[in-house]
Amino acid sequence: MNTIKLGDAGAAVEDVQHRLMVVGHLTDAQVTGVYDEATAQAVRDFCVNVHVEPSREVTPKVWAALVDASYNLGDRTLYLRMPHFHGHDVLELQQALGALGFFCGTEDAIFGAHTELALRKFQTNMGLPSDGIAGAYTYAALRNLQHSWVGKEAAHLTRPIGFARAADVLENNALCLFGTCEFTRSVASRISNVAAATNPASKIVSADALSVTPDAGMLLVHVCLDAAEGARDGAAAEGVVPVVSYDDEETLAARLKGAFEAARAVQPPRIVVVLPGSVWEDAGAERSAQHFAITLLDALCVALA
Repeated sequence: MNTIKLGDAGAAVEDVQHRLMVVGHLTDAQVTGVYDEATAQAVRDFCVNVHVEPSREVTPKVWAALVDASYNLGDRTLYLRMPHFHGHDVLELQQALGALGFFCGTEDAIFGAHTELALRKFQTNMGLPSDGIAGAYTYAALRNLQHSWVGKEAAHLTRPIGFARAADVLENNALCLFGTCEFTRSVASRISNVAAATNPASKIVSADALSVTPDAGMLLVHVCLDAAEGARDGAAAEGVVPVVSYDDEETLAARLKGAFEAARAVQPPRIVVVLPGSVWEDAGAERSAQHFAITLLDALCVALA
């Protein structure tokens, strides 16, 4: 983006002024669409407030900080990814979860592994799908409990025991996941992204993230929507390729563990995981892919652990 400065006018300036109003540095009457002296001073005051190098102009760095600061809880879907989500809405989520008794670690406005774990525990507690994705159902549950967390401090808790993914499973097991259609490639890529966001030393990656051919010791995981497709893909392999159906999440990890044992007889070692479809509970494509990615990664880690 181009730097916005004193004397500029237009929609971009109005957007900046509106965000400054949302975070309390301008009044509604000062949203004029003209970058005047009051706006320049408000930008500088905002920079000081969020510990960004003071500036009277909206540079790309100031703009990014302003966007983050103007998100409110529920404005966007949040989940673990790399780079991490960060902003005021993440801070509000951490504060809400902490006050409700779900430890998030440091309230740093960064959606990291501890925030995801706290969110998943909250979702389990509320009878929601425990996938660590803060979306419409999660926000509705938090709104219903506003009286229990708004304005309250986080419960005094000790650091929780990490889930399987946060242990050393990610860095001690080399897996390459791949799909052969847009949706399954997205799931594989998201698994790699979540694994890296949990542990930067992760060796669980997608084929798209590899810069070299997988070595013989890397187990291949073909994510597909059709069991026949997986069988065809493994027909040229030496041995029978294990095919695992995603259906029944509760037993998925146990079935994956058995498939890993059988995969040792296949050259190159591989398994096929068949998803139940490209839509999860009427969610959109991105939410569905993220849900399958998170739950499949967790099952893989439990199986490998």
